[in-house]
Amino acid sequence: MNSVDFYNETLTSVPTERGFYPYEANGGTSLAIAGEDFCVVASDTRQSNGYLINARYAPKAFKMSEKAVLANSGFAADGNALVRRLTQRIQWYKHSHEKEMSTTALAQLVSNTLYSKRFFPFYTQVLLGGIDENGAGVVFSFDPVGSYGLEVCRATGTASALIQPFLDNQVEHKNVQFDDKPRMTLDRAICLAKDAFTSATERDMYTGDHLEIFIIKQDGITIESYPLKKD
Repeated sequence: MNSVDFYNETLTSVPTERGFYPYEANGGTSLAIAGEDFCVVASDTRQSNGYLINARYAPKAFKMSEKAVLANSGFAADGNALVRRLTQRIQWYKHSHEKEMSTTALAQLVSNTLYSKRFFPFYTQVLLGGIDENGAGVVFSFDPVGSYGLEVCRATGTASALIQPFLDNQVEHKNVQFDDKPRMTLDRAICLAKDAFTSATERDMYTGDHLEIFIIKQDGITIESYPLKKD
């Protein structure tokens, strides 16, 4: 065997590993706060890839009904695909039953949809905020394979580690020493959302540009927008 044949045989005998990773982390942060008769869902609009900013206005929160808003963080393509699939199912429900899907039923639909993709999951963290059948504010948080729970407040995304302790203290009054705990009002919830994102943008470069706050009440949904850091 000459040297050329030996070299070729060596190349073909060595196993070659080939990899494919379909996901991408596009950053961003979302939060939701439930009140007695309202719910606030807020998210930033920056979409990034590492140190690159793909878009300064790429919304992460979407109106799903007159009483529910869905927010997602993670892989933007998967988040948008999930919203399109849910929107289609919600429209089918509305045409079949001549009424809107309740927020509780929508939470179960989100869970079923995520679970149906458990072998190739949507790479996204999902929050659903809205008003339930009794007129109370509710927040549902989901993992990528559909497990979900009812929350008072929740933050997801790249700045969640910064925002969640703040919400635990200010909304659920964890580790609060004094007895006079302020009542959660709509104005206070909006102020907390603004403060949380303003602080998060100082430490998290994947969160910024604009803040969209969805205010969900029994009579409908309104949207407020505020500027955030752009560097």
